[in-house]
Amino acid sequence: KKTCVPLDEVVEKLITAPDNGALREVLKWKGRMNELTATSDAADWRGVLKLEGRMEELMEGREDVICEYILRVFCKAHQLAYCSTDDTKHSMKLIPLQERRVHLLGKMERFRDQADTICAVADNFLSFARREEAESYYKRARKVGEKHGFFSVECRACIGLGEMAMKEGRTTEGLELLRNAVAAAPLNEGDDTIYEQAALECLTEALFATNRIDEVEPLVLRFREAATAESRKHSYVSFEELESLYFSARLHEARGKPEE
Repeated sequence: KKTCVPLDEVVEKLITAPDNGALREVLKWKGRMNELTATSDAADWRGVLKLEGRMEELMEGREDVICEYILRVFCKAHQLAYCSTDDTKHSMKLIPLQERRVHLLGKMERFRDQADTICAVADNFLSFARREEAESYYKRARKVGEKHGFFSVECRACIGLGEMAMKEGRTTEGLELLRNAVAAAPLNEGDDTIYEQAALECLTEALFATNRIDEVEPLVLRFREAATAESRKHSYVSFEELESLYFSARLHEARGKPEE
């Protein structure tokens, strides 16, 4: 059966326990871990969440890598549950699980995963209008990104902070953060255009909202090129490409050329 990679190594160490009671506990634990892994691999979030009451028992005394895996499985289950049911209790339960993952990922020096998870915590706080906590986590993610050269994290954190600033009327600060996100996006570690599209979309919307038409014009073209390239990569017209056409129409309208 497919299991979490480190499990066999851990079981080999524990299997030498001198008494049968300890051996039975090891085998029972491995059986439950196999069940957790199987339900997670099958994207069976209901099955995973049925095991949530045993989470602490599964994690007790285990190595950090196994505990992080267990937390990640339950995070994924709550994310799938929220997408399926639109029940915000799953988003609320995500936050403490993600915060525990942040701590463990830092201990294991998996800083890229840690920074991404910090951004995810910020996103969740923002969805509950807990703006102070969201801002704190975005800033924390940005520090990790800057320290380790993760431009994707810099981009994502600046988008979050920039949009918050714009909504709160701090226009100068918000635009500067969104411009920084656009500058960081092409430098992301995976050469992924999704960051550039997200940053360009947010900055373009902000510039339209503040009537900065001269600055927005080159960004509209850049956004359309990035979105079109992504569509061609996947052989379908993406939502972003359609949105780029909408931005072009808005630009022509602002220029007094609605017929274009």
